[in-house]
Amino acid sequence: MAAAVDVAAYRDVLIILGTTAITVPILRRFGISPVLGFLGIGTLVGPSALGRLSETLPFLRWITVSDSTQISAFAELGVVFLLFLIGLELSYERLTRMKKLVLGLGSAQVVLTTTIIAFAAWWLGRPVAAAILIGGALALSSTAVVVEQLAEQKRLATTTGRTSFAILLMQDLAVIPLLFLVGALAARGEGSVAFGLLTAVAQGAIAIALVVFIGRLMLRPFLRLVASADEPEVFMAAAVLIVIGTGVVTAMFGVSMALGAFVAGLLLAETEYRRAVEATLEPFKGILLGAFFFSVGLSIDLSLIIARPTLFFLALVTLIAVKIAVLVPLIRAFGQSWLVAIRTALLLGPAGEFAFVTMGLATASGVVSPQTGAFITTLTAFSMATVPWLDRLGDVLARRQQAKVAPDPELAVAPPPPSAKRVIVVGYGRVGQLVCEMLARHKVPFVAVDKDAREIADLRRAGHAVYFGDANNRAFLDMCGIRDASALVLTLHTAGALDEIATLAKSINPDLTVIARARDADHAKRLYKLGVTDAVPETIEASLQLSEAVLFDLGVPAGLVIASVHERRDVFRKELQEAGVDESRVQHAVRSRTTL
Repeated sequence: MAAAVDVAAYRDVLIILGTTAITVPILRRFGISPVLGFLGIGTLVGPSALGRLSETLPFLRWITVSDSTQISAFAELGVVFLLFLIGLELSYERLTRMKKLVLGLGSAQVVLTTTIIAFAAWWLGRPVAAAILIGGALALSSTAVVVEQLAEQKRLATTTGRTSFAILLMQDLAVIPLLFLVGALAARGEGSVAFGLLTAVAQGAIAIALVVFIGRLMLRPFLRLVASADEPEVFMAAAVLIVIGTGVVTAMFGVSMALGAFVAGLLLAETEYRRAVEATLEPFKGILLGAFFFSVGLSIDLSLIIARPTLFFLALVTLIAVKIAVLVPLIRAFGQSWLVAIRTALLLGPAGEFAFVTMGLATASGVVSPQTGAFITTLTAFSMATVPWLDRLGDVLARRQQAKVAPDPELAVAPPPPSAKRVIVVGYGRVGQLVCEMLARHKVPFVAVDKDAREIADLRRAGHAVYFGDANNRAFLDMCGIRDASALVLTLHTAGALDEIATLAKSINPDLTVIARARDADHAKRLYKLGVTDAVPETIEASLQLSEAVLFDLGVPAGLVIASVHERRDVFRKELQEAGVDESRVQHAVRSRTTL
């Protein structure tokens, strides 16, 4: 007889999964960010809203959460994965190309805003240590909400998008010293802040040095070994092991797990496995971050607003106004127009998710009082909810101004604009390498990917910019920018895999130009039937090149030879395209008759 199942023990997990599977798609239809959705639902089902009524209305217990301890473990892992993926995005190349905006504009914004807010918190009666952490927490903006807002509107490549992205990169980097500071203030005991900071820095330095040493020594060979097995489940397990394992190493030294995961992301950012790891961990990130924001929603105390609504909304407006007032002149000082400065400031004016992390750690360590922590958490959540509305206000201003802003050369870095002639080359054997060489010669941006881990390792050492990953994975193609790419070149020698990738790519981006290598004429017909723009059969191309060589050697004029070869190639292409279309029509007619 099966053991009895305690259904109540699974209640909180079911609520999170239900929120992810049911509520998020509905919210997306209305253009609401999933982050805000998780925060809102967490607040609704938490102890300050419906959870308070569960004692008088017992049926509400099945849709409310009264104890968030079961979710806290998932929430902590969500933060760990968030920091890892941020580290993965902070490649050295990206930072160096945007150093003026990241290190200059971003640093100035973080320092000035932190100073102003910290001074205001101290003036209002908060202790110095608490005021510093409050200033640092509220100075940061929401990477999750702002980037998603820009990506959905395809504005990441605009001047506003890239300026916002540069500032957000610096803010993400600022999280690390902020986490150090929390640890230092918590560890000071009766001693000074300087002693506590020195202790925390020493522990952190040892932990990071250990992670970097092990990572440099073992990370690439380990992933090469795992990738050579060609088992997606094994690669997934290895990626999760790296994230959690590095976090555990730093936690053993009394440092945040998130810091270890961040360093691991930085180490992987410059390797050929970066895109594959990012695609593999995307589902984990979504669920775990959902749990994190859900748990934050549970901690939001609506009674604070009900008790003192005027004070709360005054604090909300003041926070956003102060950050906008700091950002606008700074962005102007770095050469951007008034319109770009205002639109960027409106996006980055609200606080961000790292305020939740900072206040959670500061409250747990006793540096910030629970009442103050709850107030800052609630203030942050409501400010994040204003991002879409503030962005709409910026859109209204832009339409009124109708300003055409020229992009700054400093911002011309990834992600490339949708109009760029970016090409994705799948397969980096001899054919793929030659294609990439020609693209580079004509200064056409491209992303080259391959699935042979051992071969890629050798190529990377030889200076080739090629990435490891499975192009038959939708998430991986998204990471490579398939939706905005102008062309996809398939050079694989395996016909089945090539057909599957072509079908998947066309389903994601129907307007994509796809040029594929074909085994023979029959394979080319099949590719044209799948919607490929151009299929190049090896047998036909070989015969044309042989014919060209023979005619040259026999003394036929070069102009006539080239013209005849091109003419014959066009005839072959037209015949294969028509044959593919005709075959597709025949199959469709057969299916229609079968249905009738």
